[in-house]
Parts: sequence; structure tokens; C-alpha cells
Amino acid sequence: MIKRLKALLTADLSPSHGTSKHPDEAIRLATATLLIEAAMMDGETDEAEITIIQDLLADYFQLSDEEVAELVADGEAAAQDSAELYGLTRTLKDNFDPEERVQMIEMLWEVAYTDGRLHHLETNLIRRIAGLIYVPDRESGEARKRAQAKRENKQIDAL
Repeated sequence: MIKRLKALLTADLSPSHGTSKHPDEAIRLATATLLIEAAMMDGETDEAEITIIQDLLADYFQLSDEEVAELVADGEAAAQDSAELYGLTRTLKDNFDPEERVQMIEMLWEVAYTDGRLHHLETNLIRRIAGLIYVPDRESGEARKRAQAKRENKQIDAL
């Protein structure tokens, strides 16, 4: 499984170099792995964070529950196996348009805010990812505000 993950993450998926056999799988894995990395940054990954990751992946990629479970498991394995962001972010930078990259940053902020507290390591990770996928600070800040608003709305709805 580790060889498969490495092959997906190191595959050249840029349009100018032809098409990969599994570009969708690599994009999904990179997305899941980065979301899981964000959840793990504060040293604790709780059930609420995993649930939001599953929901984000299911909504964004239109996946079934089984597909999401497999993707999260693969993402967790990839996150444990690698500390390198460049390959993951390159996959997204090369395959996501600017709006999709901003949406990725918003999903990362949603994961970071899930546990009710924002850790400085989570903030640092998201800022690094934003830079690596060419999301300007202004757009990242707007994505952060949208994620905060979603969190606040969920808290209000829970009351």
C-alpha cells in the first residue's frame, strides 16, 4: 500500500506531460492527506475532525461512504508516512483551478476550526499550503472568515 501511495503522490499529473492513469485518485488522496495533516497538527485528532474530513471529501468529490472511508484510511497512511508537503501541494496546484485551490484552503480552515480552538501549528500549516498552491493571502483570509462563519452557524444551529 505504501508503494501505491508514493507512486500516486510522485506521479507527474501536469497537463503538459500527458495524462496519468489515476489523476482523480491522486487528487483525492492529496486532498485527504492535507486535510488529515491539518487535523493532526495540534497533536490531537478527534472524531469531530474525522467526521468533518469525511463530510468535506464526500461533498467535494461526490463519494459514497465506502469510498470516503477508504480515502480517509489511505490519507491517514500517507500522512503518517510522509512529512513532505511539496508533492501533495504540487498535485493540487497542477490540477485545481484558482477557485478550487481557494476552496481547498477553506476546507483546511474548516478542519482547523472543528475542535473549537485554532492552534498556531494549524495556522502555520495552512499558510504554507496556501503559498505552495498559489492562493494569495487575501483570498486565504476570506476563506478563513467563511470557515469561521460556518462554524459559528453550526454552533447556533446546535442550540
